Amino acid sequence: MLEDWEPKTRLGRLVKNGEITDINEVFKLGLPIMEPEIVDVLLPDLKEEVLEIKLVQRMHKSGRKVRFRASVVVGNENGYVGVGTGVAKEVGPAIRKAIRDAKLNIIPVRRGCGSWECGCGTAHSVPFRVIGRCASVRVVLMPAPRGVGLVIGDVGKKVLRLAGIKDVWSRTEGQTKTTLNFARATLEALKQTYLMKVNERFVKNVGMVEGKI
Repeated sequence: MLEDWEPKTRLGRLVKNGEITDINEVFKLGLPIMEPEIVDVLLPDLKEEVLEIKLVQRMHKSGRKVRFRASVVVGNENGYVGVGTGVAKEVGPAIRKAIRDAKLNIIPVRRGCGSWECGCGTAHSVPFRVIGRCASVRVVLMPAPRGVGLVIGDVGKKVLRLAGIKDVWSRTEGQTKTTLNFARATLEALKQTYLMKVNERFVKNVGMVEGKI
């Protein structure tokens, strides 16, 4: 299937021609990912999990139309994760659209050991306190020592597990029963681990994974 892929973007052509072989280069260059095949090539071990299948209705001049909306999280359990949605008349196509969307929204996640109670130096938690928001939902992720696990709701657990986070404390506010907003707020918090600038001394102290995110 990938052999028949004809790239439509500059990044796609660079990946197809083998000029970019590491997804870290994509984020360092700041190039937008607009083709899911790029992720398929650079992250072949990607896993996916359905968060929610929901019926959505829309009024049309011919009457009420009912469709399915799927919310999906994808990740390689080693520093990359994305959340996406898809709407279609049937469940299968909705899930496939959601997986495609999640791949286009994939982000790198820095991991580390930022807990003063642990100090093991391995990449099992978030390196520092981060906050993510989506609509009314606010998610705060805090470093936790090894063995604590993921102290967060089920939706947050799925996102964090596919990102490669094994231990974390959390605090949530707002309508966390809204699955998609909860997942996006968690993703936004994880995004801050990569966007926030840190110095080399801090990276060494918390055992943060650099390069190989």
